[in-house]
Amino acid sequence: MIQRKPASVITRLPASTKLFVLDTNVLMHDPTSLFRFEEHDLYIPMATLEELDNNKKGVSEVARNARQASRYLDQIITHAESGIADGIALEIHGNKGATGRLFLQTEAINGDLPARLPTGKSDNQIIGVVKHLQELHPKREVILVSKDINMRIKARALGLAAEDYFNDKVLEDTDLLYTGKRELPRDFWDKHGKEMESWQQSGFTYYRVRGPLCASLSVNEFVYLEDDKPFYAQVREVSGKTAILQTLRDYMHQRHNVWGITARNREQNFALNILMNPEIDFVTLLGQAGTGKTLLTLAAGLMQALEHKTYSEIIMTRVTVPVGEDIGFLPGTEEEKMNPWMGALEDNLDVLNKTDDEAGEWGRAATRDLIRSRIKVKSLNFMRGRTFINKYLIIDEAQNLTPKQMKTLITRAGPGTKVVCLGNIAQIDTPYLTEGSSGLTYVVDRMKGWAHSGHVTLTRGERSRLADYAAEAL
Repeated sequence: MIQRKPASVITRLPASTKLFVLDTNVLMHDPTSLFRFEEHDLYIPMATLEELDNNKKGVSEVARNARQASRYLDQIITHAESGIADGIALEIHGNKGATGRLFLQTEAINGDLPARLPTGKSDNQIIGVVKHLQELHPKREVILVSKDINMRIKARALGLAAEDYFNDKVLEDTDLLYTGKRELPRDFWDKHGKEMESWQQSGFTYYRVRGPLCASLSVNEFVYLEDDKPFYAQVREVSGKTAILQTLRDYMHQRHNVWGITARNREQNFALNILMNPEIDFVTLLGQAGTGKTLLTLAAGLMQALEHKTYSEIIMTRVTVPVGEDIGFLPGTEEEKMNPWMGALEDNLDVLNKTDDEAGEWGRAATRDLIRSRIKVKSLNFMRGRTFINKYLIIDEAQNLTPKQMKTLITRAGPGTKVVCLGNIAQIDTPYLTEGSSGLTYVVDRMKGWAHSGHVTLTRGERSRLADYAAEAL
């Protein structure tokens, strides 16, 4: 028999607020999800608590999150002013925006599920709880929240409302992601040039413009106007309807080459301007395969580490997520274990070594040894607690990092360190990460507009005609 007394308390709450039933994977994905549902109420089935208990052992991020979720629940229940059956106010325990109540399953619930669904499975027990709550409170919207697609499909097949957990997604549509560049309208100078001031400083020309477009610009965003005389500039300051634009160094010209490399298109020129700017501490470069992300970053790093002496060494790391089956354990030291993952580094160093034609075979061999001594390959696994001082840190394949891992890495930067994140959000190999919830998308969105960060989305492939065609056609 289903006991109906304790749950009837939920009926007394406003019908306008929803009742969300949380699946375990939501809590294991984001323990703070308990405080992210604003004015709505939460219900945690006993099966969810059992699964949290089963997954708490280990050193993985999932196990850590399961333990953290249990701690939050313990903290909330320990300081509960009323009984658990009456619901516990979340507002006093977490974010002040969470004004709903938390309900735990305090009774045996035997929801009438089709005979085809085995009741011993945790997922089906949770679906049974949702069905029971919906029958018990027909005037309230009862919704299952789960990261498990199949579970949501099963719930909807039974006529129950089910949703994904959206709070971890930075953007619903990655087409809206900040690109770091903006094409100015044809009439830009007509509308913004009336009270324009211009001056020269340190080899750059500055323009102070006023107009309606200025308020929507971000600091360090690149603006361009393709005309008979193309205009390329970077936004240096924004104040209301006033903005200061600074012209760029032309890295497409051979006299401004970076370790023998020149920019082949507009976006590469933008990228080199932020990579070579010592005032910018954090750079993100997005782009499909073959757009030159790693080559430009390495060339800028070598120039600043070996010639300008801005940085003492280059540190390169990447997420070790295989595309196919894993090949098992690798022998050797940390650097030797990372070498198979660093094929991209070797390929780009080969290109950069061939840029000096006058050096000859011996000269190039000596340069290669010098470069090798200044580039260190590190594993992500041993980054916790480290501080990098005066280093040029390159994080390759950053789309495979979670926002938490990304924060861990970026906060390793000490004085004088530049962090460059490279990636393509269309090539995510990590399970459970999507384009919207990737750590790379997260940092691009959160760091935009900061005076010491820059971002460019590279669009044109420069690897080969085959690679460009394949990227589009396949």
